[in-house]
Amino acid sequence: MRGETWDRPAVTPIFMSWAAGFIGRTYRDYYLDGDVLVQAQRAVVTAFNLDQASAISDPWREASAYGMEFDYPEHGVGRPRRVLIQSPQDIARIKPFDIEQADRPRQRVESVRKMAQAVGRTHSVLGWVEGPLALYADLRGVESMFLDLIDNPQMYRSAAEIIIENQIRFARAQIAAGADMIGVGDAVASQISPAMYRQFVLPFEKRLFDAIHEAGAAVKLHICGDIRNSVRFMAQTGCDILDVDWMVPLDEARTVVGPDVTLAGNFDPTAVLLQGTPQEVADTARQNIEMGGRRFILQPGCEVPPGTAEPNIRAFCPCQGCLIPEQLAGPR
Repeated sequence: MRGETWDRPAVTPIFMSWAAGFIGRTYRDYYLDGDVLVQAQRAVVTAFNLDQASAISDPWREASAYGMEFDYPEHGVGRPRRVLIQSPQDIARIKPFDIEQADRPRQRVESVRKMAQAVGRTHSVLGWVEGPLALYADLRGVESMFLDLIDNPQMYRSAAEIIIENQIRFARAQIAAGADMIGVGDAVASQISPAMYRQFVLPFEKRLFDAIHEAGAAVKLHICGDIRNSVRFMAQTGCDILDVDWMVPLDEARTVVGPDVTLAGNFDPTAVLLQGTPQEVADTARQNIEMGGRRFILQPGCEVPPGTAEPNIRAFCPCQGCLIPEQLAGPR
């Protein structure tokens, strides 16, 4: 990230459900039991010689702290029983929450602390918070969120002002627990126009990222999907790392954001990683490294899908079974 020499490109695939299965647990175990998350992360970090342990798990931690209720299936993400913001009057329900009294945010902080204690001297530890638009969509519903940005943008702004302050406190708590980097997931922002991103999302993300930097951590912005029309504005948030999903060519993204932002990505997690052969994964990863430039981190464009064959993962990781050893050698 600093542009200094390095021994090899960092490799940081996003593991959630796959990691749970790797240790014989369900995805529900992974996101509802902080110790299972830590165990699973340590297992994949060790098995594939990765450079970062991650607290990313599911999108509902903060939403639960606001009072949303969920059903949690064994092998899938939680399902909201109802959205929290059903009318403009419900904006009053968006209030500051006490992290210590909010079970699921507190659990993530504890998971970060345990990972930092276990591997923080040798590995990056990634905390995680939802981005402002994503969290508003969680609380409001995606379709209603889109309509609000058109018909009642002040409703969104009123909620986002409180949301972002909560997210700042949540990020700072994870940094205090040992996270050296905070990932911010704002995936739904890939579905709005560049002008709307610039107007409604960028200012709030920048406020969050500035606070994370002030607390001493780096920022990784994850907006999966086709972001090619907005990527130039995403680089203006001040993020240190910008995840680029498979729809956006890395060389195109590099041209747009310039040389000083670290890109992470970006081969297709389904068509290549899940459905391809180990050699196809390796060939695509090799191309990514060549296009990503000096400041580049190798990973699929989004989460490693459940059911991915282990040899396909090993093909691009610096471990036994790696098929790109020449690209994962240095220094450079």
